[in-house]
Amino acid sequence: MNVKEIISIFHHVNLVIKIIIGLIIGAVLGVFFKDLPIIPLIGDMFVDVLKSVAPILVFTLVISSLTQGNSKLDKRFTLILVLYFISTFLSSLLTVIVDYIYPISVKLAEEYKAENVPTSMQEVIKNLFLNMVGNPVGALRDAEYICILFWAILIGIGAKTIASDTTKKLIEDISNIVLEIINWIIVASPYGILGLVYTSVSTNGISIFTDYGKLIIVLVLCMLITGLIINPIIVAIVLRRNPYPLIFICLKESGITAFFTRSSAANIPINLKLSEKLGLDKEIYSVSIPFGATVNMQGAAITIAVMALAAANTVKIEVSFISATVLLFVATLGACGSSGVANGCLFMIPMACSLLGCSDEVSMQIVGIGFIVAVVQDAFCTALNSSSDVVFTATAEYLKWKKEGKSLPTFLGGKTVVDISKKKSKKSKDNNENENENIVIKIESNTDLLKKVSNIEEKDELW
Repeated sequence: MNVKEIISIFHHVNLVIKIIIGLIIGAVLGVFFKDLPIIPLIGDMFVDVLKSVAPILVFTLVISSLTQGNSKLDKRFTLILVLYFISTFLSSLLTVIVDYIYPISVKLAEEYKAENVPTSMQEVIKNLFLNMVGNPVGALRDAEYICILFWAILIGIGAKTIASDTTKKLIEDISNIVLEIINWIIVASPYGILGLVYTSVSTNGISIFTDYGKLIIVLVLCMLITGLIINPIIVAIVLRRNPYPLIFICLKESGITAFFTRSSAANIPINLKLSEKLGLDKEIYSVSIPFGATVNMQGAAITIAVMALAAANTVKIEVSFISATVLLFVATLGACGSSGVANGCLFMIPMACSLLGCSDEVSMQIVGIGFIVAVVQDAFCTALNSSSDVVFTATAEYLKWKKEGKSLPTFLGGKTVVDISKKKSKKSKDNNENENENIVIKIESNTDLLKKVSNIEEKDELW
């Protein structure tokens, strides 16, 4: 087998395996060969590319999401959005609490100092409003994310109101082009990680992997608490019922599949079928499930918050509890739409880092570390996001049942029979497949959002 054949085989290997291989090679080279000039250059180029594309991604993604969004909302759909909002905020709050109890820091290739550190809530609010109204062109150049987010929201709302269909299609195409570039960068990430790990190991030794292990433990712990405690509490408050039967059904039927596919988009058909089994209204779940695959931000909130606070701890920034919660929640809102891209929330970490006073150099090294821990993090993140899409959709639907006097499903203490495990005949399966096809057709005719998700799903399968 020659070198060309080996390279060809490597290109067809799963991305996660490539990242692990890059991590191992970088660590081995860092231990035994400490003065290789080319390897650190690869890592530096990877960081610079991330630094350049992240502001453009935030700008185009927010504009496109607002422009293409569906304005026709049912009360149940509005409740679903409220539940997404509340769960995202509580996830961010949980992460801040965990950080105060068990702060995490990491070792960087170079020593950095904090930039503009917020010292009070008044200063946070003042800087927030002053930074929002800055020059958008300068903000894209200097990676001023609050300003980028502010102008992207204004442009997106304006475009949705007055732009022609041709202009809206152009905005969507530009967003898809940027997403395609992000996919190229993600495909090349194993090489960048190789360079970053080499630089870190050759500088600080193999003790850096202890820090990565701590990061993974905190990330997974926060996601488990969110999925098994916070989400059930929200459902229990809304439905006044024991939430765990619904939680465990969604984790079993949706979460396990999402854990291994690591793609919210790829899990949409699973969630559509599960929603049907739960007896939910097609008019709602046919929109809320694809929409949730794009904007449900619990996993992203946890990832962004943990990584940003780790960056702040590393450069010894002291931020008040309230300021950290507000800043991280604002940053998480800017990540809407990133969950459709594999590891997309990692590109939103610089926004949170900048709000906490970290330099761009620090935040981009944290993004690189994020790709390393994403081998585990992304699986748990996707499982949490995807399963909660169905959890909150079902919660909104069952609340309507209660208001109309309809009995809840038997697993929630009602009399309506919903058999999740029931095996259907071939004829019934064919009918269900046709119904799902009709659902997809309907979504495509009502909103362009699914097209973006479908494109991402195809790229996930290609990896």
